[in-house]
Amino acid sequence: MRRRYKILIIILLVALVIFTGFIVWAETPPSPMKQAINALKSDSNVKVISGQWLTFKPTTTNYTTGLIIYPGGRVDYRSYAPLAHAIANEGYLTIIAPMPLNLAVFGANAANDVIKSYPEITSWAIGGHSLGGTMAAQYTYQNPSKVQGLVLWAAYPATGNNLSKYTLLVTTVHGSNDGLISTAQIQNSLEMLPPTTVYVELSGGNHAQFGYYGDQSGDNPATITREAQQSQTLNATVELLQKLK
Repeated sequence: MRRRYKILIIILLVALVIFTGFIVWAETPPSPMKQAINALKSDSNVKVISGQWLTFKPTTTNYTTGLIIYPGGRVDYRSYAPLAHAIANEGYLTIIAPMPLNLAVFGANAANDVIKSYPEITSWAIGGHSLGGTMAAQYTYQNPSKVQGLVLWAAYPATGNNLSKYTLLVTTVHGSNDGLISTAQIQNSLEMLPPTTVYVELSGGNHAQFGYYGDQSGDNPATITREAQQSQTLNATVELLQKLK
């Protein structure tokens, strides 16, 4: 009995060490780049509010369309501030939803509270990068009446979240140099998306340049600048939002 007790204690200690290591890993993502920190400041066109979410409100237009952004896995949500700020500058309420442990799998339903808090928004799109995009697709699959548009940045729906029969506007954006998600994976995922889905390939773009958090392990080098990739992503996203107006 003593030996079994010791073995049980060792197993529990090992589990605790693994759990603690996972928490530390998840809670220490790469720091946002300087451009991301600068994008957290309000200007004459966009008011930035830091609170439960990171909110970007257009100040020069009466907006009725909104976009909710889910961050990529183990990415500081502020890293998407430049893109969110730019989208808001085009006249759309844009909200980045922070995730528990920086993993959207633990906060897939975060959009529910966002939508409830902005009843003035008549058309909602949701999107995200990598894991964030996959969980945004899951939210859309489970809440078809709440979302009219879906934007996937280097992401695709998980098996079981088939959206091909949904009445939904979808744009999927992918970098040709992405080292973490292949072009083949994105193209194969089109079978799970509506036939009207817009597929945008960014020639020379990679995985990490959808945000401002530096390079990412396992990714391929991009052959276009981060600014160029962000600009093309912005254009593709805004085109979808324009259709929701």
